[in-house]
Amino acid sequence: MKTNIRYKVLLASFIIILIVALLPSGENIAIQYVDRQDSQVKTEKVYGEAWLAWLYNNPVGRVTTATIVKRKFLSDIYGAQMDKPSSKDKIAGFVETYNIDLSICQKQEFDNFNDFFYRKLKKDARPIDINYNVVVSPADGKILAIADIHNQDFIVKGYRFNVEEFLQNAELAARYKDGSFMIIRLCPTDYHRYHFPVNGEIIFDSIINGDYYSVSPIALRKKVELICLNKRSVCEINTKQFGKVIMSEVAATMVGSMINTYADNQVMKGEERGYFKFGGSTVVLFFEKGAIAIDKDLLQNTINGLETEVKMGERIAMRL
Repeated sequence: MKTNIRYKVLLASFIIILIVALLPSGENIAIQYVDRQDSQVKTEKVYGEAWLAWLYNNPVGRVTTATIVKRKFLSDIYGAQMDKPSSKDKIAGFVETYNIDLSICQKQEFDNFNDFFYRKLKKDARPIDINYNVVVSPADGKILAIADIHNQDFIVKGYRFNVEEFLQNAELAARYKDGSFMIIRLCPTDYHRYHFPVNGEIIFDSIINGDYYSVSPIALRKKVELICLNKRSVCEINTKQFGKVIMSEVAATMVGSMINTYADNQVMKGEERGYFKFGGSTVVLFFEKGAIAIDKDLLQNTINGLETEVKMGERIAMRL
């Protein structure tokens, strides 16, 4: 009798969980951004939008994210799948769906999906602003720009970005806590190599282990502090023009690896630092107080709650 009751309770629990899992994930709020080329507000076509909405909006999805999706092993497994020759069958459909221009790539044939994902571009595809007093975007992506770290609650109501929590280093945090920072978000359809935004010498470079949450706005709307929980690098560069600068790459769901390719600690603006394997991810820049003036359009769009689409090599700030 007790066994029969226990069985019914377990069955009922399973049915309830299944029903909740199948519930709609809520309305997907359009991700809008400003196209810097024409100043028009556009809507991003999100890779895996329904899946992301379920993971971060559905109760069962949120449990799945917290227990499984954020783990390194899942990103490793998916990354390995994207290294297989059979994965190149996905490329043609991906290119067509997201209107990716292969004519600017160094090659048009790829060994697997990851080979396509971290494709190299032709040298003239991304002109670098060579003015020594200019900071350039380190990557293709969509940028949020904050002139004063202590005055940025408007990013997500109720959460203040914690520099020390992100950098995991009290000395570094003290240097940048009154400064400026920029977040450049790469979605899966972007060019996924990242480059140095300034000239200088690397004086510190380390890895902070963490999780693999999504950095999509769908996820960050629910919990912006995820960016402080993910695996990330912290690279400090000493420069003549801008003082000390931090460049940090942040991993994300399904990002199998962050691969650094630079060979020398003396680095040049526009020089490749590395690349992400499959998945969207993020580059974060920190500047000391009074070092730079961020371009006004980037600041205004951020105040308006919009990211701005930028290309690697274009100006995002000037020396003060």
